[in-house]
Amino acid sequence: MKTRATRQRGVTMVELMVVAAIIGLLTSIALVSLNTVRGKARDVVRVEHIQQVQKALELYYLSNNQRYPSGDSDGCGTWDVGNGTLPFLNGVGMETHFGNRPLPVDSYYKDDCNGFRYYRYPAGSYGCPSGRGPFYVLGVTDMETSGAPYPGSPGWSCPGRNFQDELDWVTGSFEN
Repeated sequence: MKTRATRQRGVTMVELMVVAAIIGLLTSIALVSLNTVRGKARDVVRVEHIQQVQKALELYYLSNNQRYPSGDSDGCGTWDVGNGTLPFLNGVGMETHFGNRPLPVDSYYKDDCNGFRYYRYPAGSYGCPSGRGPFYVLGVTDMETSGAPYPGSPGWSCPGRNFQDELDWVTGSFEN
């Protein structure tokens, strides 16, 4: 008769499968969390880049008789969009405002209706006060981790149009 101390017990196949299932579950939870964190990080970078564009617009404004650049209006609708960066940043003196740094690029850009957007509207558009002159609207679509409005978005609206409803992060400025 064998005693308890002399019995050898191996690991059963069921026990191995349970351990493998637990490891798989923990791994999938970790990967989902990691993807969420990565998306938030990409959103932070996108906001930082669009804020760089906003600062460059203000420098352009000061250097060009208090006027913002006109766009080429060839993107989604009349919005200026580009394959990752806004087209007006090149060729109109904007690139000098970034010095040796590369132009801000929207790494989440997919097509002409995603990513950074810019448009310079004529005075009085959408019921905004015409005495304030033309204005620009600058924004980002399709933030990965939150819909409109993205936390910290300054927002921009006129009586006839709330741009925050269309863009996840948006700002704007009048010329006067």
